[in-house]
Amino acid sequence: MAIAPARVPERGIPEWTGFDGLVQLISVDGQRTVGCPYWELVADVGADQLRDLYTDMVVVRRIDVESMALQRQGELALWAPLLGQEAAQVGSARALRPDDFVFPSYREHGVAYCRGVDPVDMLRLWRGSALSGWDPAVFGLATPAIIVGSQALHATGYALGIMLDGATSAAVAYFGDGASSEGDVAEAFGFAASFTVPVVFVCQNNQWAISEPVRLQSHGTIAQRGQGYGIPAIAVDGNDVLAVLAATRLALARASAGEGPTLIEAVTYRMGPHTTSDDPTRYRSRDEEEEWRVKDPLVRLRALLRAEGLADDGFEDSVTAAADEVAARLRRGCLALPDPPPDALFDHVYAGPHPLIEEERDAYAAYVSTFDS
Repeated sequence: MAIAPARVPERGIPEWTGFDGLVQLISVDGQRTVGCPYWELVADVGADQLRDLYTDMVVVRRIDVESMALQRQGELALWAPLLGQEAAQVGSARALRPDDFVFPSYREHGVAYCRGVDPVDMLRLWRGSALSGWDPAVFGLATPAIIVGSQALHATGYALGIMLDGATSAAVAYFGDGASSEGDVAEAFGFAASFTVPVVFVCQNNQWAISEPVRLQSHGTIAQRGQGYGIPAIAVDGNDVLAVLAATRLALARASAGEGPTLIEAVTYRMGPHTTSDDPTRYRSRDEEEEWRVKDPLVRLRALLRAEGLADDGFEDSVTAAADEVAARLRRGCLALPDPPPDALFDHVYAGPHPLIEEERDAYAAYVSTFDS
């Protein structure tokens, strides 16, 4: 269930159009907007690949819904839902190449799924069973960054290493509109532009930085912030999976060709809470939520598939069944995760043994032993 990643069309990088509008290749009612800039970048996406993209988004949403339920039932300490942002994550992740390296925030469960991470492993951190859920080197994906905006600097440094190695891969950083107001992101933009490193910044502008609206954070667009650093930027309809796929392919092509960083602003909406500890009804209106609900990325792609005769009830039933099976395995796997021993807290702090860590481990073990019956 995956769209094959593509490096660049053989004819080379499409000309940078300087298009200042919102790139949209599928309208809200599920029609193709052929002729919009960058359409040629997804001209190879046929019927099977469109169905795969839709399947990915349905499965990712089902993983998210099940994880929310697990948290509400006390099985996870916390969860950061992605409801509404499936197209922004799947569209960008399916453009990635195997040798690209991703630095996510704490909400990119859809990206992790597309990179091949077992959904159960996504829950280890949130259940408190492990300090991280997977080996970053295996999946080309760092574990979640809880410190807001820090991953932009990590990606920029990694991209500098790619450039010094003479490789053609790219580093990709995901962050939200709130993180774009952090100093770490500003520093990352400055370094990336100055050294022309192969990094792609993907900002999922979901309209709310916890309880602060984006209009308060920025009187211009997030894309304009990149342009202020001399970083080419594209604003795309983040609920349009093809638009996000096209923009990411273009950004990766620029990175591979040595043309430096690109900023993608995927304009989308967080349909749920910021995390499970948040109550969005306290700061946003039901009218606003309903306005965005009609732009639902899954509904939009389903409408396109139906309009072009690429999906029927049988197809949708099979996708729903596949998503339910993933959710069932996720629940079983989550509940079966073993509790780690107390001293696992000290594992993997350094690459090798360290006397200070061993001293602290012994002291903690002595403390824990006082609770033994």
